[in-house]
Amino acid sequence: MKYEWLDQYLLSNQSAQKDFKVEWGWDRYLLKNKMFAAICRDKAGRPIITLKCEPMHGAFLREQYSDIVSGYYMNKEHWNSVCLDGEVPEDVLKSMIDESYQLIFQSMSKKMQKDILE
Repeated sequence: MKYEWLDQYLLSNQSAQKDFKVEWGWDRYLLKNKMFAAICRDKAGRPIITLKCEPMHGAFLREQYSDIVSGYYMNKEHWNSVCLDGEVPEDVLKSMIDESYQLIFQSMSKKMQKDILE
């Protein structure tokens, strides 16, 4: 995998946790049991990370980078997958991770948000 920093960066998000979903073969990154990232392989065996994204921003990213596609195994409107052996710049991938985490965080109740921040 090209992005050696990926696991550490994902887990650096406040209250982020990692588990392995055996049935799917996925490393999942969770915030209060809600997934904000998943690392797995596509049907061709390429390593990918799937991240939540605002629909318009996701469409823009897919137009800009051939290694960003609609969410593999996920809702194609709200999730994007990035080929981890591709050519997506590190800053773009980090920004996508940050956006995914924030979208999940913002979807939570104010009480849950407060618990995470404390």
